[in-house]
Amino acid sequence: MVKEKEFYRSLFIVALPAAFQGLISMGVNMLDNLMVGSLGDLTLASVSLANQATTLFTFFVNGIGGGAAVLISQYWGKKDYERIRRIFGVILRFATIAALILAALVFVFPQQAMRIFTNDEEMIREGAKYVRIVCLSYPLFAISNTMVVMLRWMEIVKIGLVISSVSLITNFCFNYLLIFGKLGFPAMGAEGAAVATVIARLFELSIAAYYLFCKEKRVCFRPKHYFTHDREMASDFLHHSVPIILGDSQWGLVGTAKAMLIGRLGVTMVSANSIADVFLSLAMIFTNGLANGACVVVGKSVGEKDYAKTRRYSNTIQIVFAGLAVIVSGVVMLMSLFVPSFYNVSEETRRLASTFLMIGALTHLGTCYHAACFTGINRGAGDGKFVMKVDMICGWFVVIPLTFLAGFVFKWPLWAVFLCTRIDQCYKWIIAFIRLRGNKWIKNVTRD
Repeated sequence: MVKEKEFYRSLFIVALPAAFQGLISMGVNMLDNLMVGSLGDLTLASVSLANQATTLFTFFVNGIGGGAAVLISQYWGKKDYERIRRIFGVILRFATIAALILAALVFVFPQQAMRIFTNDEEMIREGAKYVRIVCLSYPLFAISNTMVVMLRWMEIVKIGLVISSVSLITNFCFNYLLIFGKLGFPAMGAEGAAVATVIARLFELSIAAYYLFCKEKRVCFRPKHYFTHDREMASDFLHHSVPIILGDSQWGLVGTAKAMLIGRLGVTMVSANSIADVFLSLAMIFTNGLANGACVVVGKSVGEKDYAKTRRYSNTIQIVFAGLAVIVSGVVMLMSLFVPSFYNVSEETRRLASTFLMIGALTHLGTCYHAACFTGINRGAGDGKFVMKVDMICGWFVVIPLTFLAGFVFKWPLWAVFLCTRIDQCYKWIIAFIRLRGNKWIKNVTRD
């Protein structure tokens, strides 16, 4: 175990605010889920499937942030602010263009987007109304989230917590007004939740842009730098960051494929999964937020070229996260006892959701450990390509085929099908453990 106080300070000064920021940010989607859930099974299932497109997009945006991590954290270790500023411009332009393209596609083809996830015409009609509005939030979220994440890799984390808190409060207030038609506002139902999300994301972007352009003093990124072309940093970004973006995006596609299968197993399965998925996602986001702290401290040590320190940090992080796995999984297990009762759904749906949460709690033991390794240690050390390969193989050659066979060939019980959607979490930690025993995972990607 590392005994240096600076290590734990650096780890948790990023990890804890990032974890709570992730929880609060996810709370925006959770509020939609909870408040729309009061409108009944069909509306809940429709919005849940519509949000799969948003979830896929979120994976992509998080991939952009993760891709930024390896470059920014290592240059942060070298105190090379000039190159960090140039990287900011490249990554923000990339996020903006990608988000605009996807938002345009979903806006023009909302029903086609819904048909990816289900063949139920009622859910398609209801979900299309929601997703056609909520897709307008994609560019707003992409830009603001990328700004916040880039600052996080420089250990600037308080602003992200402020932004997420404001967004959550804004979303709650407008959800209440627009879903149920309070204080003279029209009762828009699920469409009101979508409008509330767009408004919340607009608040996020306004605060993030003000802080980055007007308050941040070390990198001094200004609007003119957003439009400055930089071939050298663009090349580095494509070489080192795109594998991470592809890794996170393809994992989002795996989630989409799972949603397509689940969406064809009936409203009860979809509703129960949507309830469980929200709270399991909270656990995952909290875990990944903590892992982001590990990414920063590991990346800084690699940028400093102190590789002995990198290995010491790695060993300590693995021990810390093994303990955290027990705590987080225990909380999820406790939630399985009462969370489903919050929803206005059938008793069968409540029981199934409770079972799903229990399964998710047990599998999260492995999730927490391998997140520390893959999201934190490997990525910070420049080993993103290995993580991408593991995720692709586990997702497309194990999880998806097994889920399909369980649901449509073997006709297993719904709880067993759900377990198949998370089966990779039971063994990926072994792969992570073995990888970190060798020396191939430390890769300095900075320029002299």
